[in-house]
Formats: sequence, structure tokens, C-alpha cells
Amino acid sequence: MRANYLKREESFMYDREARFPMEDTMNAARIEYTEKGVMHLAARRCDIIRISVSGAVISLLTQYNLPQQFYLDIPDARISKIGCLLMKVFANNTAEIRFLRLLNQKELDRIFIFSTHPAHKDKVMDVRSW
Repeated sequence: MRANYLKREESFMYDREARFPMEDTMNAARIEYTEKGVMHLAARRCDIIRISVSGAVISLLTQYNLPQQFYLDIPDARISKIGCLLMKVFANNTAEIRFLRLLNQKELDRIFIFSTHPAHKDKVMDVRSW
């Protein structure tokens, strides 16, 4: 095999991006995706059990086929339409997803405020930041 210029190419998103640590959380969320082409918009409930700046692990209530691309809404934290890619589906009705944009610290703090996980029970909300 001859070496070519593609051997030197790298993607920032997959090759050089730092892996952000995931933190345990428990938030209600909703995924939205299109079924049957563009004709029907479907929404399913889920729970976010781990989250980082670049991705999350969601827990699904029932087993169904997830699309490769969808939107994630977190209604308690007032965060809507985060574009997501499905990375891996596990046997225990959980799935690892990756966000199409990085969450900022303000959004992450807002998620942790509304988390029901015991690790975030002391988080308080600064009213001026909303």
C-alpha cells in the first residue's frame, strides 16, 4: 500500500478532541425525531443519567429503535433542541449520545440545579443569571 495524503488528515471532533469527564445526574428529558421521512415528528421520554459538555448517557423507558440523529430537550432546565448523534446502544435500555455542539457551563449548571441525583442536592440557582 502506498502512503497518500489522507493518512495525515485528522478530524478535530474525533481525533484531537479532549474527552470530557461525565458526571452523574438524573434529569427528565425528551427526544424528538422524524419518522417516515419528514411526514411525522415523534417524541419519546427518557432520563439523562450521565452528562458531560460533549455528550450524555440516556436511559429509555422501553426498548425501541432510536434514529441516528435527533434533538434532545430538557424541559426543566429550559434547554431545547440540542442536536444529537447516537453513538452506542447498550442492552440495559441505555444509549450513549453525542451533542453536535458543546454545552456551556451555564447550561450545565442549570441541568445540575434541576437534577434529582443526591450529588446535586446542594446546588442553588442564581436568579440574576437567568
